[in-house]
Amino acid sequence: MLSRVADSLYWMSRQLERAEHSARLVDVYLNSMLDQGPQTGALHQQLLLSSLGMKPKEERENSYDLARKLTFDLENANSIVSCISTSRENANQIREQISTEMYEQLNRLYLKVRAPGVIDEWNAQPSEFFTDVKEGVHLFTGVTLDTFSHGEQFLFIRVGKNLERAGAMLLLLRAHAKSLVTTDEGDSATAGNYLEWVGLLRSCSCFEAYCREYTADLRANRIVEFLLLDEEMPRSVRFCIDNIQRDLNAIAAVTGRTRDSALARAAGKLRAQVDYASVDDIMNDDLSEFLTGVRTCCGQIHSSLFSTYVRYNVGATMAV
Repeated sequence: MLSRVADSLYWMSRQLERAEHSARLVDVYLNSMLDQGPQTGALHQQLLLSSLGMKPKEERENSYDLARKLTFDLENANSIVSCISTSRENANQIREQISTEMYEQLNRLYLKVRAPGVIDEWNAQPSEFFTDVKEGVHLFTGVTLDTFSHGEQFLFIRVGKNLERAGAMLLLLRAHAKSLVTTDEGDSATAGNYLEWVGLLRSCSCFEAYCREYTADLRANRIVEFLLLDEEMPRSVRFCIDNIQRDLNAIAAVTGRTRDSALARAAGKLRAQVDYASVDDIMNDDLSEFLTGVRTCCGQIHSSLFSTYVRYNVGATMAV
């Protein structure tokens, strides 16, 4: 597989995952703004921006103006429409490499978010727009599973998705870390943090799954364990990391580059950080520092992946 194809597949997947994640966060944020006072509203706005990796503003911005910018601002490379547009550009570059159904679904989503008058529709019913984005990405994922060969190219798509999802979940947890660590380990949510914790779980579509696992009794250590260390929840950091390492091993076996140890070391280090971690140790130490360390390892995997398969040294590769 050509390196440019791997690059486009990887970023096509990451950008779509980023758009879907942002759509959920902004949707939950707008819903949480109903019947809230200025102080609580300002806190939730800071949480939203921190969760998206953006620097919180000193003064609170109008909620709908901020949500509109995070959705449609093409000057912001991480806005929802920008991410979908970039994903489609990557798909265009490898049009002959992906299935017709994949391209048609991605193009359909792109045309929906760039349609004339879409902002007016968003102003009337923003939640419906975000639902369309989430469903559009989910349809693309399903179409990819059923119409695309599960070989080397598919593995790059899945690695991109899981790296993006893990990084996004780590940012989300870090944004809420202060609230989670200032609550006694065994205490249930208080009136002050209940809505924040519900918003955290809803932001990653995990509220119902959490309730099935632990009941509706929200506790900080349970939330951290569920979103960070659960082996079966598709949006937990642990679940994503397990998939990343498995797919990287499969890519190495397919390409015959098993001697490229930098990527293997980065993946092993990332896996070890969550394999040998316990929620009690994480909560008793520094939750934010732990999350930052895991996210740094995700960045190292990204860099090693590109140096190995995209911007690799031709001479070194031939020597292998």
